[in-house]
Amino acid sequence: MDYFSIATILVVLSALFGYINVRFLKLPITIGLMIITLLFTLIIVAIGQFDDTLLIREKEFIKNIDFKTVLLDLMLSFLLFAGALHTNFAQLKVQRWPILIFATKGVLFSTFLVGTVMYYILFWLGFEISYIYCLLFGSLISPTDPIAVLGILKEAGAPKKLETKIVGESLFNDGVGVVVFLTIFTIANSSEGAVGAIDIVKLFGFEVLGGIGLGFILGQLTFLLMKSIDNYEVEVILTLALVMGGTVLAHAWHFSAPLAMVTAGLVVGNDTARDEAMSEITETYVDKFWELIDVLLNTILFVLIGMEILVLTFKENYILAGIIAVPVVLLSRYVSLWLPIQYFTKRLDFVPRTNLIMTWGGLRGGISIALALSLTPAMHRELFLVITYVIVLFSIIGQGLTVESFVKYLTKKHGY
Repeated sequence: MDYFSIATILVVLSALFGYINVRFLKLPITIGLMIITLLFTLIIVAIGQFDDTLLIREKEFIKNIDFKTVLLDLMLSFLLFAGALHTNFAQLKVQRWPILIFATKGVLFSTFLVGTVMYYILFWLGFEISYIYCLLFGSLISPTDPIAVLGILKEAGAPKKLETKIVGESLFNDGVGVVVFLTIFTIANSSEGAVGAIDIVKLFGFEVLGGIGLGFILGQLTFLLMKSIDNYEVEVILTLALVMGGTVLAHAWHFSAPLAMVTAGLVVGNDTARDEAMSEITETYVDKFWELIDVLLNTILFVLIGMEILVLTFKENYILAGIIAVPVVLLSRYVSLWLPIQYFTKRLDFVPRTNLIMTWGGLRGGISIALALSLTPAMHRELFLVITYVIVLFSIIGQGLTVESFVKYLTKKHGY
């Protein structure tokens, strides 16, 4: 099947499922699309018990889509730029230090905590898995997914300074998490184990600093170009060129494309840049264009996540491991946030129960699945993919459906 046909089918399904959600379910788009797609897939599986023609075709359709490439190499840059473009830069600047700690040390601590605990749990369940592969799983499940977080927090009505922490952290820990994953993947995939500490530091630093530096330079260049003209059509195209060209450069130079696009989005979207470079009509068109891109890609992404269930290898012990992993991941996130929050809480007047809210509001999504799909069979890909899928399902549906009431209850209880 050619790329245009695949894209057409995904857009048609996304439009249809999106309509059903808005018309009948009225759920946040990420949750609604996930539930509808899962139901659609289960119906096809049920029909397949009598006539498997449609089931076989859908499985072939899913196998034709390289989920990892589609998300990490294509969609992610657009989604992160759109998210960063609409992030409150003033609040982000105030909260920069806790966000930085959450997105770096928090991800690293969670990676090792999840990896270590899962190593012993999987051993107890009868799986003989190397510790390095458990760390690899810890690295792919520790970052929260900004795509899922952004969509649901809009409905939750969280206090702005709390929303900034969660959104800011998820924007940056996504890029850091991908770099941590790639670093551990390189170590695990090294047949001679010849990757040293200096090599790790170089790889990590090159990806992170290179991505941030590239994003800052391209963002500034785009800002200057937009400032020199007043034509909303061309200025919208400039932002599109920034994302597409920046992503290509980041991949070519082995920088972190997610961090580059987050940085570029913050540079172009901050209040100063908007006041100096965009007229009122330009600002409106830029915002609406990227909101549309955000919604379109979100709908396609969560339709894809729901359909991926057809190509997973479900076994009872795999599912059991996934169910056990859910509280492990949540508890690890809570513990990894505890110390930074204790340190910053009085200095920056944190909302009470910030740790609980950030733990429950830190959703996992397509990025974790994409990283799990990139594992090799030797890394126990099928097992970790099922575990990841169970966690993502619980996160998007279980946490996603309750985070709004959870946030409102805790903030109202403490007078926010």
